[in-house]
Amino acid sequence: MNMTLLEERWRGVLDNMAEAVKRAGRREGSVRLVAVSKFHPASDIAELCRLGQKDFGENYIQEARAKQEELAGLDIRWHAIGPVQTNKARDVAGHFSLLHTLDRVDLARALVRRLPEGASQDVLIQVNVGEEPQKSGVLPAALPPLFDALLSGGLISTEGPGIRVRGLMCLPPRCGEGEEARPYFVMLRRLRDDMEKRFGLSLPELSMGMSGDYREAVAEGATLIRVGTDIFGPRPVKGQTL
Repeated sequence: MNMTLLEERWRGVLDNMAEAVKRAGRREGSVRLVAVSKFHPASDIAELCRLGQKDFGENYIQEARAKQEELAGLDIRWHAIGPVQTNKARDVAGHFSLLHTLDRVDLARALVRRLPEGASQDVLIQVNVGEEPQKSGVLPAALPPLFDALLSGGLISTEGPGIRVRGLMCLPPRCGEGEEARPYFVMLRRLRDDMEKRFGLSLPELSMGMSGDYREAVAEGATLIRVGTDIFGPRPVKGQTL
């Protein structure tokens, strides 16, 4: 890929994000850009990292681990943003800055078992805000029982080692469709606020918004936006670049 074009796209997203933050009356720096690099080569990640981008999101654990090995010398915060099978917990625990897709107790148990002694793993709980059967995530009505099970089972901690829940994530039915996605972003923010009040937790992170709707997500309180196509261009066929 022409690196000049890559940089131009990336800077354009940063400018748009900053404008959305300003328009929403929010503090500068209150939203982080996660560049979604799945199926794109490690060389693209390295180029953006040298330009100052630190957060990169990968959907597939095997692909992400290969890129982590190739780019081991770079200062990168890796985000696991795709569904994780329980038997892949060993490849996630302690290897990612943030897991966006915790949605069940058995995955939390597996992560705890696989964490190195004294280590911690920050996670977000994925909420299936559209209640779509084909998507991962806990249903909104099941979110309080999940928090209760995680807390009562000693599976998450608020500080120190272990699994640390930092907030919520969603992939709404109308993702990429601007205003049509906004009600789902509002729902996620309200669910987060409710969980904080019910359980006395601090849940500062809201991961929501992609290439077509991140401006609306920022307006509704996103702290992490996940943008791929607007930065890297169309995705190559899976496996093509690896």
